[in-house]
Amino acid sequence: MNDRLFVHVPYSFLQQNLELVLAKGVNPEVFFSGDMLDALIPEELAAIAATLAGSGLATTIHAPFMDLNPGSVERLIRDVTRHRLAQVLDAAAILKPRVVVFHPGYDRWRYGESQDKWLKHSIDTWQEVLPRAAEIGFTVAVENIFEEEPSTLQALFGALPQLRHCFDVGHWNLFTKVGMEEWFAAVGSLIAEAHIHDNHGRRDDHAPVGEGNIDFHLFFRLMARYAPQAAWTIEAHSKEDLDRSLVNIQTFL
Repeated sequence: MNDRLFVHVPYSFLQQNLELVLAKGVNPEVFFSGDMLDALIPEELAAIAATLAGSGLATTIHAPFMDLNPGSVERLIRDVTRHRLAQVLDAAAILKPRVVVFHPGYDRWRYGESQDKWLKHSIDTWQEVLPRAAEIGFTVAVENIFEEEPSTLQALFGALPQLRHCFDVGHWNLFTKVGMEEWFAAVGSLIAEAHIHDNHGRRDDHAPVGEGNIDFHLFFRLMARYAPQAAWTIEAHSKEDLDRSLVNIQTFL
């Protein structure tokens, strides 16, 4: 397995199928939901981390995101989000990932003219996360979700230079109003990780590479130009889709 290539693996699946992950030799991007974090047993995670490291596998983490928002204008939602982020930091201290990916929580339909409020609250939240991330030794990467263009992410990265970008090419294909080259020109040099999956621009299919309408030849050329050291994470939601992606992506490795 290419040491830059990771695959999406929910923690519950990793717990139950560690031998399969080891047999495939895949670097896991471990996804933790809120429920998984609440049930997490540190000693068990430490044993899994030691086994992965002993097999030469690296890890990244995908933080929980459902109903969370680091920049929410509602204080209680920010409090819950910070609680989950603190749990992720505790897990990261054990797992020692290269990168931890977080969702930004912004969409223009929700915030409208309140973009500045969202940005202020988001900055405040990340300023609590970044010092411990530096202490543990991982990169904090913020993923594009509903962003139609990268200006809000640019503002966040400009305010907090330690932050990096996780470019999700599938989400870009769904929501963007700017071309991939324009997106990379704006924030490509900040990409620490890319999420790789395909779709036809209508729904978030998480289809195997090359089975939608995304121009992956352009994507990989831009990644090589702007972010040659970034991690690549295949975000497949079934074993069959993962197997097809692992085959299809070989063209670009």
